[in-house]
Amino acid sequence: MPAVVNEAECTGCKSCEETCPTSAIAVNEASIAKVKDEECIDCNACADACSSQAITMG
Repeated sequence: MPAVVNEAECTGCKSCEETCPTSAIAVNEASIAKVKDEECIDCNACADACSSQAITMG
């Protein structure tokens, strides 16, 4: 299952965006990470990189 972002916890730091090997996650103009479910390969890299623990694997 794709990564899930807890928007209330996301700080918009972009560490997930920089870590994702498929560019399936991006921080939007509201400083919230958004996951493109169809591009996520469930590798957990974004969750591991998230210092605020806002990302979990669905």
